[in-house]
Amino acid sequence: MAPSSVVVTIDKSSNISLVEVNDSDTSVFLEKQKTASTKQFSWTLLLKAHRILSFFPWIAMGFSKTLVSVKKRIALADTGRDEVQYKERLIYKFIRVFLAISIIALFIEFIAYYQKWDLNFIHEFNPTEVMGLFHWSYMSWISFRAEYIAPSIMMLSQFCVVLFMIQSLDRFILGIGCFWIKFKNIKPTIDGEAYDIEDASSFPMVLVQIPMCNEREVYQQSIASACQLDWPKDRILIQVLDDSSDELLQILIRNEVNLWSEKGVNIIYRHRFIRTGYKAGNLHSAMSCDYVKNYEFVAILDADFQPNPDFLQLTVPHFQGKPDVGLVQARWSFVNKDENLLTRLQNINLCFHFEVEQQVNSHFLSFFGFNGTAGVWRIKALEESGGWLERTTVEDMDIAVRAHLNGWKFIYLNDVKVLCELPESYEAYKKQQHRWHSGPMQLFRLCLPAILKSKISKWKKANLIFLFFLLRKLILPFYSFTLFCVILPLTMFIPEAELPIWVICYVPVTMSILNILPAPKAFPFLMPYLLFENTMSVTKFNAMVSGLFQLGSAYEWVVTKKTGRSSESDLLAFAERESKSFNEDKIQRRLSESGLEMLGKLKEQEAPVEPKKKNRIYRKELALAFLLLTAATRSLLSAHGIHFYFLLFQGLSFLVVGLDLIGEQVA
Repeated sequence: MAPSSVVVTIDKSSNISLVEVNDSDTSVFLEKQKTASTKQFSWTLLLKAHRILSFFPWIAMGFSKTLVSVKKRIALADTGRDEVQYKERLIYKFIRVFLAISIIALFIEFIAYYQKWDLNFIHEFNPTEVMGLFHWSYMSWISFRAEYIAPSIMMLSQFCVVLFMIQSLDRFILGIGCFWIKFKNIKPTIDGEAYDIEDASSFPMVLVQIPMCNEREVYQQSIASACQLDWPKDRILIQVLDDSSDELLQILIRNEVNLWSEKGVNIIYRHRFIRTGYKAGNLHSAMSCDYVKNYEFVAILDADFQPNPDFLQLTVPHFQGKPDVGLVQARWSFVNKDENLLTRLQNINLCFHFEVEQQVNSHFLSFFGFNGTAGVWRIKALEESGGWLERTTVEDMDIAVRAHLNGWKFIYLNDVKVLCELPESYEAYKKQQHRWHSGPMQLFRLCLPAILKSKISKWKKANLIFLFFLLRKLILPFYSFTLFCVILPLTMFIPEAELPIWVICYVPVTMSILNILPAPKAFPFLMPYLLFENTMSVTKFNAMVSGLFQLGSAYEWVVTKKTGRSSESDLLAFAERESKSFNEDKIQRRLSESGLEMLGKLKEQEAPVEPKKKNRIYRKELALAFLLLTAATRSLLSAHGIHFYFLLFQGLSFLVVGLDLIGEQVA
């Protein structure tokens, strides 16, 4: 065998292969192998190139469809209702001026970039290096901004960063407190003996109030849920407090109440002819009834809330043996939390609020803000604290603060959940957030003298003023809007005051992870959540300013739109309830429904046709989107990296919200 030969054998007797490569043929074989390898490599490159090229038409088609959708949205969107309001608002005017200046500055920076001038800073101004009047003007501007503008911007940014870190520390401490409660398995306990099921007189008298206003989609399920509460019938009274302006809806609600009353439920219907004070006025009017003095506790359930039958059995016993407890609050649970991206992001925020904020404040301070519903009050605590007042749009927080000043303690039950709905459209969510952030500032102005004069401890006074109001209601929207929507894009044009990366990236991401821990299934939405929270900062900041300075929009009260979604368990319970009483109510209900159907047809003939609902254009968010994208373009010229990506995605987030592409979409 030749020294350079290669022999390959197979153990089986059949199909034996022998390959010999001699010296004389080795070069030919290697040449053929090289040619084959080159062709194979070429085909691989061509295949990858084909895939890359086919990707561009897909991107172009997607981009084209997006532009068409945006064009349709702009053409069909409803902008008339807020046209005047936006033009009158100082914040919107400020953003427009800022945007115009940024566009002009970006144009100048483009010229400087293509002239290969230094965009960031110069150490010394040397007149001999000037190449014309425009270059001299640009270098003079760089010297002026570095010497006079950058220091003031840096002072403001450092102040906001300090506030940011204080608020982050507060969140971190709350997280540690929640971890301690979970680790020690700390839960509120019930003192005293349980109520005697056979003796109905051992149960306290409970009043259940359902305030509603034009809640056509949810009134039936809310009334049905309240009527199915497991409590002795002679120890409970349900008040349906209807403030609806629609006469047909009033008849429908009254008819629903009558149906349950005929089934033996102790329920009454109340309607105010003078509907002042919104929800607070409605509750105040109901509490002025003479028969209220016979009741010890009052449970408040908004129209979209559906408590389980054991709600009262899980909450009312916590008052036993605790005469200083004025409120027992249950947790909210959401039937539509997975409906769209907007509801998923809301669920993250509210899970942190209930799981961490409410639970920690309840355990360590015995005080937290009443959530307005899904809670049971001791009527004595309401009366001694002054009852429901109409002075703000956050009557729930108002009564909670006044009760706390009078020495009453609160208990939060994280394990007791009440089903409700989240706003599915950005319009409804924005109005809700405006009310939730303007009302506390109104209340702070009104309550500050009472807090300072109260007899509670100095620690509780400090907690109310600095933590409850200033840090969580004023500082949070202030720094988030100022730092990420004003200072950050401004520093792209004044790079001498550039924010450090840890302020833009590391700390916000860490805090977002902390906020999302109570809802672990929402971790894939971490980055959308971070961007959306910054996007909402403009609404919250505007609301905070209007409430603090008593501007007109601070007193706006808009009932949050409901869709009437029910969970599967609610539907089964409703079907079971209907099946039990079907025979005895069949004829009566059919006659009632036929009469209502006829009345409804008459109303439809008389009532004008309502215009179709449309998605909207939010000009303030759009202006901020273009501002941030302009700053991102300037950041790209200086190759800032993290700053560019943050500004780019934050600008796109504002653009999506401004075009109302998040939440419920109207065809």
